[in-house]
Amino acid sequence: MSQFKYNQGELFIEAYKATSLIEQYGTPLYVYSQAAFEEQFLAFDSAFKAVTHLTCYSVKANSNIHILSLLGKLGAGVDIVSGGELFRALEAGIAPSRIVYSGVGKKYQEIKDALSAQILLFNVESLAELFAINAVAAELNVIANVAFRINPDVDPKTHPYISTGMKNNKFGIAMENALDAYSEAIKLTNINPIGIDCHIGSQLTELAPFKEALEKIFAFYEKVVALGVDVQYIDFGGGLGIQYNQETPPKMHEFGEMVSKYFIDKNITLILEPGRSIAGNSGILLTEVVYTKETATKNFLIVDAAMNDLVRPSLYDSYHGLKEVVEHGRAETEYDIVGPICESGDFLAKERVLPQVLAKEHLVVFSAGAYGFCMSSNYNTRPRAAEILVSGENSRVIRRRETYEDLLALEK
Repeated sequence: MSQFKYNQGELFIEAYKATSLIEQYGTPLYVYSQAAFEEQFLAFDSAFKAVTHLTCYSVKANSNIHILSLLGKLGAGVDIVSGGELFRALEAGIAPSRIVYSGVGKKYQEIKDALSAQILLFNVESLAELFAINAVAAELNVIANVAFRINPDVDPKTHPYISTGMKNNKFGIAMENALDAYSEAIKLTNINPIGIDCHIGSQLTELAPFKEALEKIFAFYEKVVALGVDVQYIDFGGGLGIQYNQETPPKMHEFGEMVSKYFIDKNITLILEPGRSIAGNSGILLTEVVYTKETATKNFLIVDAAMNDLVRPSLYDSYHGLKEVVEHGRAETEYDIVGPICESGDFLAKERVLPQVLAKEHLVVFSAGAYGFCMSSNYNTRPRAAEILVSGENSRVIRRRETYEDLLALEK
């Protein structure tokens, strides 16, 4: 996280003091570095420069419209999984020809909106969905470009909740049935099968599962071509992990070199869907210690950020680095860092060793740029945090903090 550094014991985001942001905007507070987003996207995209490719940022990782616009100006397309994400992408200025639509539950209106916008293609996840897209396309008198999401039954060696390419996952079509799906697609009057899609999971920290999936996909590709399908695109998804703690994920250029070897000298456009690898270490969450509490067995830091702000520790038992915003150099203590929500599962970290922290001081939660704000909620009737984008010595609000009035606006 090169844009989040300490200078004389104080945290800076690029050239901006974290304490100044807290004074201006309060806490809890999501803060993103524009330079970090730019660096991460360009590093990822350039890793595939040897082959024809389209880098479609995964909107679900961080869907703020200002982030989408920023990445779009750098040349990103987007991978979407809902009608709402389509709306966001179009509002952010993403060209429809650079939008791919994934997800298992596309509804009639979502399909219609995507076809009307003339997106690049749908990643189809079932025969039922294929028939639905064909029916809507016939109604609109258009042709729908599709790829089938193939489930290669590859163990990504990641958390089971973010594994997507195994037989027991809800995603995709089993490889042994997928050829029949292409045969069905060829028969449909308003469907144009032009691609193959595969996404095996998220937060992968080894190259071996990616390589196994590629071997299976290219063996399958030969069978699809033999059917007479003009495969123009292979969408290999995303999933490259980041460092939260002690993980050692492959470097972007290593991932790019390994994947690109399969596409050299082939007349196929490679589509990629990075999300976490772009956004994860481009953002932080700032929080204030409300109370300290000691019991016979635990020391607690009760902070104003909760599971409604950052659900990953509660949902996945995931690790996020935590430090003082201003280092005080006190003796170390073991803490559970917990929020104010009325759930025992409301925590940001357990048994974490930190220098002694006092009430009214502040902590930073690192690696919070992906699956942070976008998974937040209003549980316990808590307004959601503000989001701030920092560029050099400047900051701007890219989503204001919600008010109590906002929480009731749709109930009146």
